Amino acid sequence: MNKILDFYKKTSYYTDLGLYRELAKSLPDEVSELAKLQRRQIIHPVIIMNHLQNGWWDNLDEVPKTSLVFEDDVFPTAISMLSELLRRDNKYGLNRRVEDKIHVTCRGEAILLAAILKAKEISCRVRAGFCEYLRHDGIYYDHWITEYYNTHDCRWILVDADNQWDDKLIDFDLNDLPRNMFLFGAEAYLKLRNDKIKNENILYSSDPVTIGMDAAIRVLFYDFHSLMNNEIYYDFVPKYVLDKNFHLDEEELRELDSLANLLLKPNDNFDELINIWNHNLKFRILSGGLN
Repeated sequence: MNKILDFYKKTSYYTDLGLYRELAKSLPDEVSELAKLQRRQIIHPVIIMNHLQNGWWDNLDEVPKTSLVFEDDVFPTAISMLSELLRRDNKYGLNRRVEDKIHVTCRGEAILLAAILKAKEISCRVRAGFCEYLRHDGIYYDHWITEYYNTHDCRWILVDADNQWDDKLIDFDLNDLPRNMFLFGAEAYLKLRNDKIKNENILYSSDPVTIGMDAAIRVLFYDFHSLMNNEIYYDFVPKYVLDKNFHLDEEELRELDSLANLLLKPNDNFDELINIWNHNLKFRILSGGLN
């Protein structure tokens, strides 16, 4: 177990905070407090698009008209997000002005929290999957969260830093997210393969939206890479998958069946997953964006 915990203290270029590590160490140690504080630094782009005014967001009319609604493309790493936040306002506090917040989605929230926890020498990892509680409409939408190891309780705990503001629609603890509320990428993929969930109930929020197996395969690889400390950006997918436009043959799907079954218990299967990571390079050669 120590080998696994040490591995998840390591950073990637997505989660390393460089010279900002000392700032991260000075932030609250209580994860619930840390997540809520982080939520005050960020506005989710969907909130801006739909102009969802409420007391949490202050006055969205103060969001600069010239700012990007989605700033994920500009800040794909934790250090870029933290650097920009401090450029706009050098106090990482609860009273950040609307115009000084950044606009990133759940992936940004997940990697920023993971980066701060890793700076505090806490074992953690980003996880990608789907959840229904975002809209309560029976559809599982793609979502990213953070998972950390609680040394007091000797267990891994899921944290959804992206939805800390919403206490009306969610009646469970987002700082200790029940595992049955989150459908990991491997679970979604295997449920579709075994006809245990309908295609239309799995959705990836692309434009236009991606549903069913194409969505599940994409998020399966997001989660696999994240578990290998490589929290890839939305644009990136294994090249062989993109070259086939996600239309994999049965042999390739059976290969993903094996990977997905290992991902169901990443701690128990850690050595096998590391072996796949080191030797099955087609899972790691990425395409997308300019690549």
